[in-house]
Amino acid sequence: MTRKVFERSFTYRGVEIEDTEIEAFDGIFMRILVTAERGIKPKDRESPWLEDDELRWIAYRATATPAIVVGRLEAGTEMYVPPDKTPDGREGIVIQYWYNYRKDVPLEEQVRKFWKEVSIRIRQDILSCSGGTSRVFNYLPTELEKGRIDTYELVGKCGGGYERIEVRYGGREMIIIPLMSGFDFEIERTLGYGIGIAGAALWVFCTDVNGCREACREAVKRLYNVEGCITPFGACPSGSLPENYPPIGPPTNYYYCPTLRNVVKDSKVPEGVKSIYEIVINCINIDSLRRAVKEAVDVLSRYPDVIAISAANYGGRLGKLVARLVDLLS
Repeated sequence: MTRKVFERSFTYRGVEIEDTEIEAFDGIFMRILVTAERGIKPKDRESPWLEDDELRWIAYRATATPAIVVGRLEAGTEMYVPPDKTPDGREGIVIQYWYNYRKDVPLEEQVRKFWKEVSIRIRQDILSCSGGTSRVFNYLPTELEKGRIDTYELVGKCGGGYERIEVRYGGREMIIIPLMSGFDFEIERTLGYGIGIAGAALWVFCTDVNGCREACREAVKRLYNVEGCITPFGACPSGSLPENYPPIGPPTNYYYCPTLRNVVKDSKVPEGVKSIYEIVINCINIDSLRRAVKEAVDVLSRYPDVIAISAANYGGRLGKLVARLVDLLS
């Protein structure tokens, strides 16, 4: 298909890019590092049984079911960290947690609700599903911190009064919680939180369903190399309608469903487009978002089924307009 997909667009790496803004909203986020004894043979790291690899099992459990759209928490894994880059010399994974931020509600109140949600993930999905070897460290740079959360009340007290506080790992104050397994669970006494960019989304227009899925999955993999960003939904098969939410949350954006092109009045699916995937990106700052968009588009441009790329834009109904795509790619 050679005709233009969008009225206003430019070409980048041979792919048509709509000249539009990428829309996102402010989010409260936390960035932690979790380390664990993986306890497996190298060949088992490819096993489909996640329980065989305690670090992957933690990452899976602790980031499951993103849910900012229903007023709760969403999360994602940012990157794996080698032993020589962690405080305790073990392999680790960086996890981000996100919560919607509202300027009309006191920050302290929002942080309290946010931390309650995060603490459940830590207790149930990191402490309980790690085989007992996990440790949690703050991984947010000081310059990005809006404040710190004391982890003692909602996590530390899991020790039932037998927890203790010690300074370890080069000056970090750690809460040590004894476990029946004979291991101790450890968590840093305070964890930082910041306010970043949530919900920025690229839309990928393709001529083939399977080709689009493959391209977007590869783009998501590339973003593991981008510091400070997560893709909480991976290669997401549908964007959300930004209004008229039913009680269960936002419905699929049926205006952009290719199978409904001849069914929905005012369908926005271009002729010849058979698949539209969404890649949602949460980033700790605008520089991280810029790197993520460039990396994603670089991968997507290599797939012949990808004919155009745009961004989720709802005229300010989702959140502030962060930046124009042309600026992010320049």
